[in-house]
Amino acid sequence: MNYITIFAIKKYCRVSRVGYSNNFKYFCSVLNEFKEHIENQFPELLKSKFLLACSGGVDSVVLAHLCCQCGLDFSLAHCNFKLRGSESDEDERFVRELAKKLKKPIWVKQFNTQTYVESHKISVQMAARELRYAWFNELMARQHIKMLVTAHQLDDNLETFIINLSRGTGIKGLIGIPPKTETIARPLLPFSRAQLLEFAKKEHIEWREDQSNAETKYLRNKIRHGIVPILKELHPTFLNNFIETQEFLKQIAAIADNHINQLKEDIFQEEGDVIRIKIESLLPLNPLKAYVHALFGVYGFTEWEDLQHLLTAMSGKEVRSRTHRLVKDRDFLLLANIADDFQEAFQIKKEDTEVQTPIGLRISTVNIIEAVGPDVLYVDKETLKYPLVLRKWQKGDYFYPLGMGGRKKLSKFFKDEKLDVISKEKQWLLCSDNKIVWVVGKRADDRFKITEKTKYILKIVLN
Repeated sequence: MNYITIFAIKKYCRVSRVGYSNNFKYFCSVLNEFKEHIENQFPELLKSKFLLACSGGVDSVVLAHLCCQCGLDFSLAHCNFKLRGSESDEDERFVRELAKKLKKPIWVKQFNTQTYVESHKISVQMAARELRYAWFNELMARQHIKMLVTAHQLDDNLETFIINLSRGTGIKGLIGIPPKTETIARPLLPFSRAQLLEFAKKEHIEWREDQSNAETKYLRNKIRHGIVPILKELHPTFLNNFIETQEFLKQIAAIADNHINQLKEDIFQEEGDVIRIKIESLLPLNPLKAYVHALFGVYGFTEWEDLQHLLTAMSGKEVRSRTHRLVKDRDFLLLANIADDFQEAFQIKKEDTEVQTPIGLRISTVNIIEAVGPDVLYVDKETLKYPLVLRKWQKGDYFYPLGMGGRKKLSKFFKDEKLDVISKEKQWLLCSDNKIVWVVGKRADDRFKITEKTKYILKIVLN
């Protein structure tokens, strides 16, 4: 530790010579532990500017002081949710003053949280979370800042663990708050609330008390004030035991993740934007429910019994999450994103030479037939009636496959082509006067083919 750092700490402590030694040692211990933790786990914070979320409470204020003493480059960001009248405004004033003392830039945003709650029909806690993180993301993008630092600490992690446990969760939920994501860092997670409080008191650091934290109408506060103190009373080393338990859980989760990732490599077959999973590769897995949870939970699925039943269900059955769908298709499960389904028809005018939506087509009049293939269509231009229409297939659709000479239902054609459920849903048809001209990219209709009498050849290429 160099002279300048020691001088800064001495000035920072502001204590009498009698009490200086213990306070100085405690300060150095906490500061060094924090600095070492940053160097080992968050080296990116040493290299670039970040945003520090500061409510004015003891955790975020101590975090700001520690980051400042470590010489880190950051700005403060404070949210005024306007939920506690003048108290909320006092919090804002306090954080602005803190920024001045630390000589750091500050960003403040005031929200009409109650209006947001009423319009979105969600809880106050959820509204505050959505509002603050949306603003943090916007602010970081505008200021070209890559990392947000929050003051979540060890007791927060314990409370999250108990909340998830009470609601029912897998091993991921028991691991608790992650120390770091792509855009959020939580360097205080190894420190308990008692440590931070003791540090703040010894170093005469001021902070604001949010009186709502003492109210037990919220689940987290009930756990904080009613359950955690009893656990700590029963086991004085409870927090240390909790840290060790979570470390074991993380290691077990890492082993499980490695196994599941290897299994996915073996049985998940990517075909374009669809993943095919052979059902016979899933059925022998034991315990099946645990494997189903591990394989598909990341895609947002939660109805585990429905997913298991899907393995033996009739073809065409499916289960959906908010973002994905899992469809039974004969001997396979098909996993795909839920995209916006185009239900409307798209017109192509006679003068159009290019189409971008819903698929890419290039249209031109040619004199001779050159390159051929499934992505190229040649038709007799005079057999068409405009506007042409691009649409999805419907029940009862039929066409006259080129070269067959007879009529065929589209459902039978799809079956012969071995198209799965999702591929059939995505299939586009080019139509003229309600007649199918082209099963796009697959088969042309015989009624529009080039003949000896053809005067004008229309060429359509699928991009």
